[in-house]
Amino acid sequence: MSSLLRLFFERSLGKSPVPFSVTFVDGTVYRNARRKPAFRIVFRRRSAELNVLVNLGWGLLESYFKGTVDIDGSLNSLIQASAETGPTLAQSSRETHISHPLIRLRNIWHEIRFGNRTIRQARKNARFHYNRGTEMFRYYLDPALTYTCAYWAEGTKTLEEAQRNKIDHVCRKLLLKPGDRVIDVGGGWGSLLMHAAERYGAAGVNISVAPDQNAWLQAELARRGLEDRITIEDKDFRQVTGRFDKYVSLGVVEHAGKSCLEDWVRGMAACLKEGGLGVLQFIAHDRAMDTDFFIRKHIFPGGYLPGLTEVVDLMARHGLEILDIENLRRHYALTLDAWARNFDRAWRFIHRLDPNRYDERFRRTWRTYLHICAEYFRTENSILRLYQVTFSKGITTVYPMDRGFLYR
Repeated sequence: MSSLLRLFFERSLGKSPVPFSVTFVDGTVYRNARRKPAFRIVFRRRSAELNVLVNLGWGLLESYFKGTVDIDGSLNSLIQASAETGPTLAQSSRETHISHPLIRLRNIWHEIRFGNRTIRQARKNARFHYNRGTEMFRYYLDPALTYTCAYWAEGTKTLEEAQRNKIDHVCRKLLLKPGDRVIDVGGGWGSLLMHAAERYGAAGVNISVAPDQNAWLQAELARRGLEDRITIEDKDFRQVTGRFDKYVSLGVVEHAGKSCLEDWVRGMAACLKEGGLGVLQFIAHDRAMDTDFFIRKHIFPGGYLPGLTEVVDLMARHGLEILDIENLRRHYALTLDAWARNFDRAWRFIHRLDPNRYDERFRRTWRTYLHICAEYFRTENSILRLYQVTFSKGITTVYPMDRGFLYR
């Protein structure tokens, strides 16, 4: 079996300039260079070797989570090696379906089991990721608990500053003013609405289905004296009611799922007043294609990364005019870098919170999610994007003609 695996690593990663080594169960070692390895893969069980032969890279990651494979060193370097020997950007963009037939079938079965067609399942999927304990998230996010891509403007030094930049960047795009009523769908721990209330005189509704987030935010609103300005609603995006001057949703439409994407856009249009403004931020591909199976199975069940072209088409169908599209891909790589560093540094404290809940499998899964996603947003052949789309309900007559107002 080790000879077949050796051939797999030679063909898939062997030509990368990133040095690495692989140690097989029988004790033999493959190295692609004589230099010190940037990462080492060590197989502990023959079942892991079989898993990689059958499921390729997906099998390697799942075996790492189980502890039947160790990956020592830089996970980022593993992705660099994979990207450098993989298809070009143009080739990757043409592949709209997962090429591995077994993983494609597993992805289809995942959608059947975990798709967000019912509100009950959508709630379970959201809580799988976001309801893991606010204290755990506090260890790797910024102090305001802003769990979306930050904005690393020129000269930005810290994650905290970058997240403040992002929140204010969005508020500026919305042309927020005193008295505006804002809805934040999937607003998490409420950092945007609290900023909008305190700095811009706005008020609004924070939508979240995670009890941990809602409990923390309720206490924080009381502490800041904002209970009369911001309300919390435990609702699915399909249950939102009311009409608002401004709409915002940052990094949440990815959870709607492919079958519910139009429901999401329809809901955006329905809750905005005529002439109202909105900002929708989401991880995306440029065109419709399958979402990576690893992220759906282990991190965001039921999720789907939409194609920008899909979203633009749906917005047009529901009477929304697109005013601006900004690609923050490189900003997200830096944000994920910061989260990953914080997570690794704080792991011993996270583990102490609840050793059974935050065990070694959780550590391996979560750090893989943070480190590998960071590198996927950075590699030259990456098909991942992070878009911020500014839009209006109906044709705008008042939005500024240039972007100067964003940077004054």
